[in-house]
Amino acid sequence: MARTEGGHHPYPRSARVNKILQQVISDEMTRLSDLDDRLGILTVTGVDTSPDMRQAMVYFDSLTPEAKEVLEESRAQIQASVNAQTRLKRTPKLSFMADPAITSGGAVEDILRRQANEDK
Repeated sequence: MARTEGGHHPYPRSARVNKILQQVISDEMTRLSDLDDRLGILTVTGVDTSPDMRQAMVYFDSLTPEAKEVLEESRAQIQASVNAQTRLKRTPKLSFMADPAITSGGAVEDILRRQANEDK
């Protein structure tokens, strides 16, 4: 296993923080979805923290306007959960959006389906 110079982990701190945040936020989303039906079923597909760890973008497989509203209303609760379950110097401010990779993947699938139907 490769090691970073002077470190104990084989990959950067930001990647480890992103993974931990993804797990904690996923757990909190499960609790929130039990309390608010507007969330529906959301999957956290990834988290991307800024280099200074002050901001974190949380990506979801899909995000309806209603679900985004609930997330914005619950931001403090989600951040408090992150703070309680991690040992970060500061809790990053969370932002929420639909995963652009999934959106573009869906668009490509639609194009391929239309092309296949035209070829028939």
